[in-house]
Parts: sequence; structure tokens; C-alpha cells
Amino acid sequence: MRRLAAWTLNLLLPYGGVGLFTLAFCESSFFPIPPDVLLIALAIADNKASFLLASIATAGSVLGGAFGYLLGRSGARPILKRLISEDKMLTVEHYYKKYDIWAVGIAGFTPIPYKIFTVSAGIFGINFTRFFIVSFFSRGARFFLVATVIYFFGPAIRMMLTRYLNLFTLFFVLLLVGGFILLNWLNKRRIRC
Repeated sequence: MRRLAAWTLNLLLPYGGVGLFTLAFCESSFFPIPPDVLLIALAIADNKASFLLASIATAGSVLGGAFGYLLGRSGARPILKRLISEDKMLTVEHYYKKYDIWAVGIAGFTPIPYKIFTVSAGIFGINFTRFFIVSFFSRGARFFLVATVIYFFGPAIRMMLTRYLNLFTLFFVLLLVGGFILLNWLNKRRIRC
């Protein structure tokens, strides 16, 4: 994986924003290397362009996610049937439809391979508009978080981001989910009173 990441970085780095858009698009539907690798390198090279680069990564990722969704809608279900039993597929579909927004949102923000969720959202017929909106906000939040840190801390933060990005995003998701649970609990309590 490291060799593939290095190869991807060397190949796309000279293309700047176009390379970033291409990587973000491909990663959201079929490619294994996340665009964060290129986003970090480009933003550190020019930290004043961090937010523009985050916008480019978001656009590429959301459009790539829509492409992954269309792949799922256009015939990936038979492939999935070969990989898992019908009972398991129905169980996954049930949970996916029940938690669709949470599943897509968390996958879009965390290190979980986003492409799995884009293609399966299409396979299971998740509402495309909701899928697209949640993809936009979750992917945007991830890339703008990276851009903000680089904008304010510059090259000094590079090693920390490279090593701890996954842990940092997982911690943030836990805080986010905890916040929603707390708000839900407070709202229920307020209604009772």
C-alpha cells in the first residue's frame, strides 16, 4: 500500500489541483489510496491554497461517490451475491436502509473505505439526494479539517497529520456521535417536562 501511495503521489503531484480532483474522484468509487495524501502534500507546499484544495478534493470525492453510487445501481448486486449469502445480503441491506445517513456520513469522514459505502448505497437503493448531501458534508468536513490544520500550522504539522489523521478523525466522529446522542437525550428530557 505504501508503494502504491508513493507512486500515486509522484504521478499526480505535478498536476496540482487537477491531480487532486482525479484522485478524490477515483478513490470514492474504486481506487484504494485516499486523497488526503495528495491534499496534505499540496497544502503544505502552499498553505494559503489549503481551502481551495479542500474544495477541489470535496468536489472530486462527491462526484466520484455519485459515480460509485451509479456503479452500484447499474449491476453490482450480482457481484455482491457471489461474495456473500442471500441472508447476509438482506441483513446488510436492512441495516443500511435503517442507518443510511449515519453509515454514509461516518464513512465519508473517517478512514473507513468510502468507496464501499458509495457502491453499496447504489446497490441497496438508498435515496440519492440524501446520499449526495451527506457525502458533500462528510467529505467536505474531512478535507476542510485537514486544510484548516495545515493553514494554521503549516509544514510543522505534516508528520503529525500523516501519522495520526485516522486516529484524529475517529476521535472527532466519536465526539460528533456523542454530541448527537446528548442532544437527543436533552430533547427527550425537555419534552417530558
